[in-house]
Amino acid sequence: MSESPSPTQAGSELESAGHGFGTLPVFLAGISTILGAVMFLRFGYAVGNVGLLGAFAIIILGHLVTIPTALAIAEIATNRKVEGGGEYFIISRSFGTTIGGVIGISLYLSQAVSVAFYMIAFAEAFGPVLAWITESTGVVVNARFISVPATLGLLALMFTKGADMGVKALYGVVAILAMSLIMFFLGSPVEGFDPTTVGLTSALDDPDAFFFVFAIVFPAFTGMTAGVGLSGDLANPRKSIPRGTIAATVVGMIVYVFIVIKLIYSAPAELLNGDQLVMSKIALWGPIILIGLAAATLSSAIGSILVAPRTLQALGGDASLPIAKGNSWLASGIGAVNEPRNATIVTGIIALVIVFLGNVDIVARLISMFFMVTYGSLCAISFLEHFAARPSYRPSFRSRWYFSLFGAVMCLLMMFQMDPVFAVLSLLTMTSLYQIMKRTHKGGDDLASMFQGVMTQSSRYMHIRLQRRRRKSVDDEWRPSVIMVNGRTFDRRSPLIFMRWICHRHGFGTYLHFMQGQLNKKTVREGRKVREKLLAMARVQKSPVYMNTIISPSMTSALAQSLQVPGVSGLANNAVMFEFSQDDPAEILEEVTKNCQFAATTGMSLLVLRHGDYHFGERQNIHIWLTWNDQENANLMILLSYILLGHPDWNSAEIKVFVAIPAHQVAERKEEFSSLIADGRLPVSEKNIRFLSTENAEQFRKVVARLSDSADLTVIGFDMDGLDEREAGVFTNHPTLKDVLFVHTPHEITME
Repeated sequence: MSESPSPTQAGSELESAGHGFGTLPVFLAGISTILGAVMFLRFGYAVGNVGLLGAFAIIILGHLVTIPTALAIAEIATNRKVEGGGEYFIISRSFGTTIGGVIGISLYLSQAVSVAFYMIAFAEAFGPVLAWITESTGVVVNARFISVPATLGLLALMFTKGADMGVKALYGVVAILAMSLIMFFLGSPVEGFDPTTVGLTSALDDPDAFFFVFAIVFPAFTGMTAGVGLSGDLANPRKSIPRGTIAATVVGMIVYVFIVIKLIYSAPAELLNGDQLVMSKIALWGPIILIGLAAATLSSAIGSILVAPRTLQALGGDASLPIAKGNSWLASGIGAVNEPRNATIVTGIIALVIVFLGNVDIVARLISMFFMVTYGSLCAISFLEHFAARPSYRPSFRSRWYFSLFGAVMCLLMMFQMDPVFAVLSLLTMTSLYQIMKRTHKGGDDLASMFQGVMTQSSRYMHIRLQRRRRKSVDDEWRPSVIMVNGRTFDRRSPLIFMRWICHRHGFGTYLHFMQGQLNKKTVREGRKVREKLLAMARVQKSPVYMNTIISPSMTSALAQSLQVPGVSGLANNAVMFEFSQDDPAEILEEVTKNCQFAATTGMSLLVLRHGDYHFGERQNIHIWLTWNDQENANLMILLSYILLGHPDWNSAEIKVFVAIPAHQVAERKEEFSSLIADGRLPVSEKNIRFLSTENAEQFRKVVARLSDSADLTVIGFDMDGLDEREAGVFTNHPTLKDVLFVHTPHEITME
């Protein structure tokens, strides 16, 4: 993401864009869309079906979605100059143009369908006139005779006058709207209705379901973002969008509360439900409601027809549509202010098709679903930006991450509450569209960048918390955090494979490829190339091991540096792994021995893997050999073996434990093992433990060679006294065995 100007620079750097509008058009576009058709035509229906408390609940639920969205928009809009396309611009520049394009198409469709919705509702204002014509002439006049010509007239207005005329019309419309509401609040209850009989839950005896009503009414809450679509025509979007959007949301909510109270105490539930123009029967002068409805629907339609083509134009400008040839055509504009003439044609066609359908409730439910997707995306962006903590994200207005998270979750929940089938279909459609666009369009990677930032910040926080809360004693739930420094990475595969196994679920692994030399520009470049090879290997192997390079004059110095850094878990590594092949020359084995002695000074556990051409065979059996010297090693040897069984490559393997001790200790050790197993401190079944009487090291080597010559992996303990005394001989005592893991720990780990 490109660097955005700081908030303090915003006012001086931003030049007039498009028509150069201020904050008032943003507020007017929002409030005129909020106080629109649904308020006049469906609020009575809602109150009649769910009662006063239910209507309050709908208002609250609606604003639990829209207020976090308004705050999110205000925040995001103050981070950078919001250009043409409004909400789409915000989404695409945060999620990348591929995902942003998918959501942008959903947003555009909601805006285009809204034009039709408001024009259908506009025709409803002429219901009494159409009814009079039918009564007088006997000719049934369909409402489409009003809605279709009105839609064509609105499109003609946009073609001839553009956004400037549309904004000027908003002033007059809002004035009429205000007057109709004043006359409504000054009105009296309908004749014969006693307000004192009204209870908080008074409603129809057989009402529609709550969320069905909510879905029909929800478009009444969606208009607060209408002004965002004017972003390209605002002088200072970073100032005007937050102020206008939040103001429209708050004012709309207050007005809705008072309308609901006025309705419930002015008419019975049956009338509220049955007469969609019931507000005209309550108002001081009834016809003003019809005039207000016409004005409100017309203003909302104007707001939508101003915004929808600009969203489509922005989609085309980013080449975000799956139809390649159509992008440039839709992106082109007319005149100095780049009026979206072509995008307006497409929007008009969609609107006219929906107008011919003519069902307000169905269209309202459709719009609700589209808006939920858009609002949820905006809230998700704000939430992720809070945790990503990208330096380029510096909004002058700050929401709270929990508001944004709550808004995103509410959108998802409301989608499935309103219409589960439609919600699933919407998500499947968007997923399919994403797959198509991913193949045809190279989108931005801001989504990956954002999530990377979130993961980085979350990891940092957890690491710090873990370090501060870590007990000084050995953890009860020990898990391997293994580091390995190896310069023979590309000559053999067994060490990396083994690291992958023990880090599969329960452990953490850091693998550093050793490059001998001095740290300079040349070696750093070479190191980066090697790291890319390592990462490619990790992807192929699906390895959970963290892989990197280390440049140092010697293996000892590389090891010294590596053992002092924290592991990928954020805490100190607790084990270091070495490896050698059965075919390696003696000097390599000597190096491994010296490095073991060096690493032992850190108090870490030591793992030495001896491997060959066998590559762990069929991975069907693991043999663990415990001796009189393995009092401290035993638990770690057993635990590592069971960790291996957690990997799919070893899930059918069997562990056998051989306890080779002098004859006089056998009974005592049997009892000890039985007690540990019974207490659940050892994940071993007694049937898998075999006790063998051995009196000396030579006898031990012979019995190991006899019983484990075919084992896929043999685990043997060692101690530092023996390593200091016999050195490399510790690792060469069992030449007939195949792959062997030698284990040493300076302290006994617990397996509670």
